[in-house]
Amino acid sequence: MQASSKLAKVFPFLDWGRGYGRQSLGNDLTAAVIVTIMLIPQSLAYAMLAGLPPEVGLYASILPLVGYAIFGTSRTLAVGPVAVVSLMSAAAVGAVVSQTGAGFVETAILLALLSGGCLLLMGIFRLGFLANFLSHPVISGFISASGILIAVSQFKHVLGIPASGHNLIELLGALGGGVQQTNPYTAVIGFSALGFLYFVRKKLKSVLEKIGVPEGVAGFLVKAGPVFAVIGTTLAASMWALDQKGVQIVGAVPVGLPVLGIPAIDLGLVEQLILPAFLISLIGFVESVSVAQTLAAKRRQRIDPNQELVALGAANVASGFSGGYAVTGGFARSVVNFDAGAETPAAGVFTAVGIGIATLFLTPLIYFLPKATLAATIIVAVLALIDVHMMRETWRYSKRDFLAMAATILLTLTISVEAGVASGVILSVLLHLHRSSRPHCAIVGKVPGTEHFRNVLRHSVETCDTLVTLRVDESLYFANARFLEDQVYALLAENPKLKNVILMCPAVNEIDVSALESLEAINRRLADAGVKFHLSEVKGPVMDRLQRSSFLDELTGQVFLSQYQAYQALADNRRSPKSAAQ
Repeated sequence: MQASSKLAKVFPFLDWGRGYGRQSLGNDLTAAVIVTIMLIPQSLAYAMLAGLPPEVGLYASILPLVGYAIFGTSRTLAVGPVAVVSLMSAAAVGAVVSQTGAGFVETAILLALLSGGCLLLMGIFRLGFLANFLSHPVISGFISASGILIAVSQFKHVLGIPASGHNLIELLGALGGGVQQTNPYTAVIGFSALGFLYFVRKKLKSVLEKIGVPEGVAGFLVKAGPVFAVIGTTLAASMWALDQKGVQIVGAVPVGLPVLGIPAIDLGLVEQLILPAFLISLIGFVESVSVAQTLAAKRRQRIDPNQELVALGAANVASGFSGGYAVTGGFARSVVNFDAGAETPAAGVFTAVGIGIATLFLTPLIYFLPKATLAATIIVAVLALIDVHMMRETWRYSKRDFLAMAATILLTLTISVEAGVASGVILSVLLHLHRSSRPHCAIVGKVPGTEHFRNVLRHSVETCDTLVTLRVDESLYFANARFLEDQVYALLAENPKLKNVILMCPAVNEIDVSALESLEAINRRLADAGVKFHLSEVKGPVMDRLQRSSFLDELTGQVFLSQYQAYQALADNRRSPKSAAQ
């Protein structure tokens, strides 16, 4: 039984598969149909965003879904091409190809394999905690900036003009310089598709419900909006031969399923792609696991982040083996999958079957599909990525976090995607180190009539002339050990009557060697001044480590279980409470 349980952790389908029945099958099939309809135009569009042929987007939507279904712990996460990862792939592959002259598609496939390898290694060694170094403001800022970059980059297809650039400044300059070359037919199709898709996304459901269309049907029609745009503009381009009037179309797309195989491994390319692959893995994992946990919480299910790393790694390796590019869990698709009633990852397998059928039989029908329509699909989809509300809330709540967010946004827009992510991570870590190196410390006193102790600057409390209690609200380690010394020495200089100093430790979860040396120094310095040094409310694990040192033997004072006991034992000449200073 125990072996079966361990096996189910590695292969979660052994768990949910045991209770799989007719009802689950029906719900998963329904969800798969809806997601397939949504995924076909998205796959084509995101492949174009990544600078790849449209069929590569379809290939990336088949085997990766199966790979995730085998190893994934989320019942409703929908894996496939997404906007941000497509943008990062385009940037990484484009930079390498321009330097080496390697094939674009082959390099993108290798990037997917490397990304999958990074994710698998992180999962095997349980390194999911690395994603914690990407703070939510940094991720939000990066995704918002990516959404802006993606939207702006697609207007060249909407206008039918040549324009390229690696950042927002270059893109805007190229668009401004080429706007006079706008193809009117392309612009009509592009802006018509934009208007239609925006209306579908924002207004269609309410309009349909007002005229009596059932909510379920209205929701389905909204989700199928991009398909209607594809059909309408493809027919228009075909009927009026718009390709002969300068409208760029998808053209011939190979019919058939992807051929399985491993691309030629060039160690030089691997060396250049490994860092972008790691960044793509990290961003994709954070985006995916956030969506998975949000949806799982609604059904009181559990997500294992480390197993998700393995599942996403398997999905990317499967994508690379089948001619696709880097993938992850998509927010919009996953929400649609959830709302459509998907109960298990089998819905992803059924979706893969649907995409496979489309690849076999439907690709000839998209020959005349205008690229402007795919661009419009991307623009409308990424508008949801630009989170202005989060920017306002972060500014209002924490200027430090907003600084990290703003730096991520600015560098992503003005330099590159990689620079934005790297700067956000580095700045977040530096801000954390700065914050923890100057922990909040408070002089506390006893709240009258209670056993509670609060900040003397915020509450009316009872204090004592010969006793000072310093509460430190942070673990003690090398970065803040000297700061603690300075705080205690300042108290010693300011209080000539001082006889006892208590370090109150309810928030101290760890004391490293550097901090231990600082405590020993404080103990000696206070002893030289005739002041005893005490500790109170020390946590068990911290106490265990202190007992392995000589500090407690040399401590001039005592270690009290509670601050109230310390106060009762040491306080004399107590002063009645005064109003708080602020």
